Amino acid sequence: MTAPFRVGLTRDLRPEPGHAGWGDTGTSVLDEAPGINWDFLPERTRELTADLLAGLDGVAVLGGRVTADTLAPLDRLMVIARYGVGYDTIDVEACTRAGVALTITPDGIRRPMSTAILTFLLALSGRLLQKDHLTRTGGWTRKIDYMGTGLTGRTLGLIGVGNIGRDVCSLVAPHEMRIIAFDPYASTAPDGVELVDLDTLLAQSDFVAICCALTPETHHLIDAHRLGQMKPTAYLINTARGPIVDQAALTTALQSNAIAGAGLDVFDPEPIDPADPLLALDNVILTPHALGWTDHWITNTGHSALGGIIDISQGRIPTYLVNREVLANPRFQARLAELAARSKNQ
Repeated sequence: MTAPFRVGLTRDLRPEPGHAGWGDTGTSVLDEAPGINWDFLPERTRELTADLLAGLDGVAVLGGRVTADTLAPLDRLMVIARYGVGYDTIDVEACTRAGVALTITPDGIRRPMSTAILTFLLALSGRLLQKDHLTRTGGWTRKIDYMGTGLTGRTLGLIGVGNIGRDVCSLVAPHEMRIIAFDPYASTAPDGVELVDLDTLLAQSDFVAICCALTPETHHLIDAHRLGQMKPTAYLINTARGPIVDQAALTTALQSNAIAGAGLDVFDPEPIDPADPLLALDNVILTPHALGWTDHWITNTGHSALGGIIDISQGRIPTYLVNREVLANPRFQARLAELAARSKNQ
């Protein structure tokens, strides 16, 4: 009898007692796939250990770091599937050395995250948070002091014009904004979008939205100097990763009104310290790295992540493979061929 392909899901994907939980995390696709057994990992940890992953062929990860120490003792693991597109918590080179495929889910997060950026754009331009506060605190007559910023004809600057950035362009189109983008890896941009250098983007944009990945090159990409290049009437939106922005420098810029405001879904570190001075400011909207979390996000991301695991279990190369170098790893090649042969006989 052929051994099942064993899959674990990180514990943070399982509803905890007293919490509403995620809803449909997409696990029905595993139930329907032949030859797969799955369960949640027995405990929730900030770093996944080899003991937790022992005996697994695949693991679906929402949170939790995966390091070289995690992977070194494992001789069975074939695939790590991230619920999301950020993989700064996964040691990609260690995955490749160990013969482990790493997948992400750009199709699952594209629309929820572009919608999150649009949400910040509309809320900041309308000064929604401040007007809500006025209404609740008897400031009705002071509303003339909180005029919003119309979007038509204003400039939106996108730092990164890949999967999410391109979708932002389509959502913003009805507002007739000028859109410019900085992306050193993009040779083309969507119709009507102008590729510019970062200095030009910061100087000309009324709204700057960060849509790039966190890499060594983008760490503190937006620092005090670059914040100083922005218009004093401009807004910064970050739904990508906290460390792309120098958070202390941003706090100073917001405190001094060097820029008009910000919408932040991500921080450095996370969770944000309850004593962080950002929390005392009224020109920044803060959400707990969850603005894109919707029922569509979790279900579609789950189908994508777990679909990649199913591909591996049946000897196929998954669509959203991060470390394509793993395809040359002899261990990975042998296991994938073995799984492809087994799939034919099921």
